[in-house]
Amino acid sequence: LWTRHKHPQRHLNFCSLYRRKDAIHDICILSYKDCLIVHIALLISLAPNIYTPPFPRLWRLRVMIKEVKTQVNVGVEVDVLWKAFGKDLKDILPKMMPNLVKDADMLEGDGGLDTVYLFNFGPGLKTMTYQKERVTEFDEFAHRIGLEVIEGGHLNHGFSHYKTTFQLTSTGEQETLIDVTISYESQVEEDTIPSNSASSTLIFIKHMENYLMNGAT
Repeated sequence: LWTRHKHPQRHLNFCSLYRRKDAIHDICILSYKDCLIVHIALLISLAPNIYTPPFPRLWRLRVMIKEVKTQVNVGVEVDVLWKAFGKDLKDILPKMMPNLVKDADMLEGDGGLDTVYLFNFGPGLKTMTYQKERVTEFDEFAHRIGLEVIEGGHLNHGFSHYKTTFQLTSTGEQETLIDVTISYESQVEEDTIPSNSASSTLIFIKHMENYLMNGAT
């Protein structure tokens, strides 16, 4: 470091460091170790003015995403129910809710992880025409599946993120407990979002239960 002092010292006057913005004065000769300390101190002092959090959008999503949780018991064996949520979903959904879902297609995958579904809605759902969903969680052993909306549907109605996760747990020979977690981020704050989201999911589960209990074909 440049110095106007004739003799090395192991002391740094931090006050004089900030006398001028375009020059550094009154700095003594330091060892390499002390230079590192000074450098780190300068970075820390400047950090509030120059630091930008990495991945700002990811940080924002983590902060603003909200969750709604609910659960329901259904009178269907867990293995039968799991198959309906997985590989058979595109086939049974239009049959069990024909007024709401006109047809369904599997655009990618085989019903497992990263499968992409296209659901075209019927006349009973006037506010949405279609929705694409991706399977972002799939654990066949734990009977857990998560479906995230990636296009259309909820994303066209004020949501920037909407995901529904189903956890199936056997509670008897012909009984299954379904734990539902809905995570969402909405650009519009509404008190009715949690209750409406939970209600629509429970209606979907009830339709599936009735379909499977009444001799699904």
